[in-house]
Amino acid sequence: MGTLVAVPLYLLMVSWSVLLLLAAITVGFVVGIYLCGRTSEDMGVHDHGSIVWDEFIGFWVTMLLTPVMEWQTVLAGFIIFRFFDIVKLWPISWLDKKIHGGFGIMLDDIVAGLMSMVVLREGHQYFGWW
Repeated sequence: MGTLVAVPLYLLMVSWSVLLLLAAITVGFVVGIYLCGRTSEDMGVHDHGSIVWDEFIGFWVTMLLTPVMEWQTVLAGFIIFRFFDIVKLWPISWLDKKIHGGFGIMLDDIVAGLMSMVVLREGHQYFGWW
């Protein structure tokens, strides 16, 4: 469960500006394409469970535009991202099946992160989650 390890790393970055965090996510995405692709090739398995860098980046995308930093917000982001990452609703499921290599491994988690970010922000908007 790489997302759990992504949480403390995110907490180290939470004070960064949105622009700096976006830059870190972008660099992490590009590096992840290579790392995840190479690891997948070496293991002979597409998106093996031990490949977790994609989950780091996906969780960071989830939290990218979160305006308030409280443990409940981080927990909600974690749970929502894990839901989308595990259940793989469309279009995540389509990307997971159709886009291969490191780019595909990274892309489905980026989309899961974007969908999670929307749910997290809308939860705040409509239900006052934080």
